[in-house]
Amino acid sequence: MANDTTRLLGLDGLAVVGVADDTDGPVVHLVTADERARHCPDCGTRARRSKGRRVTRPRDLSVGGRRPRLVWAKRRWRCDELACRRRSFTESVPPVPPRKRLTTRLRAAAGAAVADQGRTVVQAARDYALSWPVVAAAFTSHARAVLPAQPEPVQVLGIDEIRRGRPRWIPDEATGIWQTAVDRWHVGFVDLSGKQGLLGQVEGRTAQAVIAWLADRDQAWRDAVQYVAIDMCTVFKSAIRRVLPQATLVVDHFHLVQLANQPLTEVRRRVTVTHRGRRGR
Repeated sequence: MANDTTRLLGLDGLAVVGVADDTDGPVVHLVTADERARHCPDCGTRARRSKGRRVTRPRDLSVGGRRPRLVWAKRRWRCDELACRRRSFTESVPPVPPRKRLTTRLRAAAGAAVADQGRTVVQAARDYALSWPVVAAAFTSHARAVLPAQPEPVQVLGIDEIRRGRPRWIPDEATGIWQTAVDRWHVGFVDLSGKQGLLGQVEGRTAQAVIAWLADRDQAWRDAVQYVAIDMCTVFKSAIRRVLPQATLVVDHFHLVQLANQPLTEVRRRVTVTHRGRRGR
């Protein structure tokens, strides 16, 4: 089954048995070509009895500017191993994992578009005809694969809150009180002295959230922090004093200038009202 069309498609374990033209793009009919797909995923026993065929339509990358519609007719097998708890299973191959409607390369391309090509999640979802949550999950998987488990030590650490969106609440079944399920505020940690950029982001604008993220770093990493730049927030200040007592707290320039402009604006408005009898423009 290793024909030229199968090689052009490039999905290991799948063979092309026919291609038909359609108004929305080519329709590619596939069958399973990997013998390992007949082995039970739990016990590894090779199945001998089939329970029929099942047609699935996984989505894949565009080819030649057109998005092919894959039609995969795969078999459902019976597991004859008495000790195995799985009675039946459906064929699967690595490019199309079980219970997945997307090929692995389509999911990887969507995640790489956000991580390496500077696209937003919404733009990547539009380009690959996917939903926002699917692209966001693909980006998360891509980031986990390429990012180190722990960031490198930093000398100047920046901490600031980021508004994520609308909050969500769920009722507590025991007390009946509504509790926050998704906080609208996140806290971001940034490397201000190096080139690592964003080091991490946690949900919630509380001292415990900041302390928990810093506590996940080892003692050598925490000792290397010499300065911490924050806004004038007592929550961040108390967290830094507890976890990074050796670090010097620095207020960032934006909030210093903002604080200095507030009394200047108040004086200007008061003088304008006093001398002109009206509010200034």
